Amino acid sequence: MSKVSLICFILLGLVLLSQASSSDEKIGFYELKKGNFKLNITNYGATIISVMLPDKHGNVADVVLGFDNIEAYKNDTVYFGALIGRVANRIGGAQFTLDGKTYKLPSNDGKNTLHGGPRGFSDVIWTVKTHKEDNHITFTYDSSDNEEGFPGKLSVAVTYMIIGGNKLGVKMEAVPIDKATPVNLAQHSYWNLGGHDSGNILSHTIKLHASNITPTDKDLIPTGEIKSVKGTPYDFLEPRVIGDRINENFVGYDINYVLDKGSSEHFRKVATVEHRNSGRKMELWTNQPGVQFYTSTSLKDTKGKGGVTYKRYAALCLETQGFPDSVNHDNFPSQIVRPGEKYKHYMVYRFTAT
Repeated sequence: MSKVSLICFILLGLVLLSQASSSDEKIGFYELKKGNFKLNITNYGATIISVMLPDKHGNVADVVLGFDNIEAYKNDTVYFGALIGRVANRIGGAQFTLDGKTYKLPSNDGKNTLHGGPRGFSDVIWTVKTHKEDNHITFTYDSSDNEEGFPGKLSVAVTYMIIGGNKLGVKMEAVPIDKATPVNLAQHSYWNLGGHDSGNILSHTIKLHASNITPTDKDLIPTGEIKSVKGTPYDFLEPRVIGDRINENFVGYDINYVLDKGSSEHFRKVATVEHRNSGRKMELWTNQPGVQFYTSTSLKDTKGKGGVTYKRYAALCLETQGFPDSVNHDNFPSQIVRPGEKYKHYMVYRFTAT
């Protein structure tokens, strides 16, 4: 760990501990560590604060964007590292109809609802259920009926776990207690395999195992179509440098990809991301049908960890998910979960460096 990263780690811990003894006694700071692979996490928003990974020379760097103090996370508008819900991504017109009843939601993205509303799961304090430093941490949250306009009580759990010495598993589960409700959880880390302070990700190479996208209107609400990526800037079926097609006429990526079915019945390969200079590689699998590929086009002079200023393209997000606005498109995979059913969303990252 660099001296700057170590200082930031210590300062963040002190800030959280001081707040734990005063106005926000439930906010805590936790670590998962195995060898030189380490995660720092807070139960505020079940948020991943840092991920420390070695490069091909053994030098360790923090590869996710974030902040130095909890107040910045409370005022965050870009969802650094957070657990998103009750419904991630956008709901068009901030409403949907379920079993004949129309539910109106608070709008926080123009006329639409984004990432669960103004106070989604990224802005609540989760309960730590279990924590074993070299293995896993589990957070739980009980969402009340009509929270952010969504129907029914919902019991939610997320587990972050280190698997072997180089894999990160994320298990998100939710159980509706008394009413049917839409559920679409997502993990919203911003990745830069060169290090959070290394500049932009335009030189990263990515392969996406997705032959189609769900096109959107100008407000990023899906039209309901499913279109092939062939012959478009969205084609990453073969590894390509992310910045190759970004220019004044195409500013970047913020769209849902329809994942191809893989050889496994339960898991699909999502993506492989590589950073040549460091040799770091990240592979991702999920059981979900889609992934939002986002190249942080809306970041603008955001003050991050260690005094670093994050600019446009400072990171990429791969948010595995159900399709955006599925509650308003019958042809999309349903996100409705009913009492007696369980929502299950799993992710596995594998990190290597050669």
